[in-house]
Amino acid sequence: MTKTQDCAVTLRRIEGPEASELFIHCQPPDGAITAQRQAEAIYSALADALEAEGGDFGSVVSETVFLRDLDSSIGSVHRARRRVLSGRMAARHRPATTVIEQPPLNDYASLEVMVQAHLPRDSAPRFDTVEADNGCNCPECRNAHGLRVREGEQVRLYAGGLCGAGDNAYEQTHNMFVLAEALLQRAGMEFRDVLRTWIYFRDIDRDYGEFNRARRAFFEAHGIDTVPASTGIGGGPVSDVHDLCLGFYAVKAGRAVERTVMTSPTLNEAPQYGADFVRGMRVAESNKIALHVSGTASIDEHGNTVHVGDFEAQADRMLVNIAALLEGQGASFTDVVSAITYVKNPADAARLREKLDQAGFRGFPNAMVAAPICRADLLCEIEALAVLPKVALSRSGGG
Repeated sequence: MTKTQDCAVTLRRIEGPEASELFIHCQPPDGAITAQRQAEAIYSALADALEAEGGDFGSVVSETVFLRDLDSSIGSVHRARRRVLSGRMAARHRPATTVIEQPPLNDYASLEVMVQAHLPRDSAPRFDTVEADNGCNCPECRNAHGLRVREGEQVRLYAGGLCGAGDNAYEQTHNMFVLAEALLQRAGMEFRDVLRTWIYFRDIDRDYGEFNRARRAFFEAHGIDTVPASTGIGGGPVSDVHDLCLGFYAVKAGRAVERTVMTSPTLNEAPQYGADFVRGMRVAESNKIALHVSGTASIDEHGNTVHVGDFEAQADRMLVNIAALLEGQGASFTDVVSAITYVKNPADAARLREKLDQAGFRGFPNAMVAAPICRADLLCEIEALAVLPKVALSRSGGG
């Protein structure tokens, strides 16, 4: 972790045959009281960090903004971002962006930001924005888009902030997946190219069941037999018109992209209890081997929540499950390049930080935010991205 513009900046850089990739998490300085000043400091620090690595904010392919109080701060955060970044972005494309109300677990922080950046080895720009349009004029939908990245023989698509119209969770889920499918088609892809999804719920306790029912119906209707890795988590979307929003990551190539479902003897398969996602997905990208670990909590090999009411035991089991998923692919916590940690009760944050440090789950960007988990009895959850070098393709993987 470094201090840039008095912000805490954590950065991991990986090198591949096609590009360098950066994963960055930025927290605001203690003394910046307002959300606007925190945003100014964060985006200045991010731009400085990117430039120090040989890029600029135009190198960013995905961006997630975690807000403590969306209604009171989103306007000033957007204005501060535009002001700081004007003149510091050489590219015209826009990163795939998700803005979500999930309070950072640092008490002074009104926001935190995570970005992923891509620095191609040649100078030719290979990014282009793909617009999404579901006919809705709310702030979230007006800005919804994807970013297509062409790399070698592969095309990658990042998308965030996709919402569907509807009077209930089932309709909104169906329509946001239809919107995602239309966006993919504009990018020359289809839904079976999606490897990773993120779904945010304004009221996850109320809507998770109907969401799962609608997702299963969509997957069955579209013949999606290998479902993506995924995180479904509580978080407030930008627009109060919608109760859910979706982000995704897709990869396509001239020949089939090699992907392997990640499994663990410590976990059952989520579709067995009605949630259509895999525990993790290993993907042979043109630049790296990516291990996408889905949102993982204190679940056992039968799909049951274990250690109900015991936060420390739940944290231990969560880390055992993540470690087992990685070990099945010849990886460990040292290969993680980015993570997000969700904690139901903010009072548990300090204990969890100690647990993560003791387990060696540290040294990489990891945003810690408060969020309801998909089951009322789950107290914490982590999603992670680990990277193996491209030469690892020849090694056998688990799953």
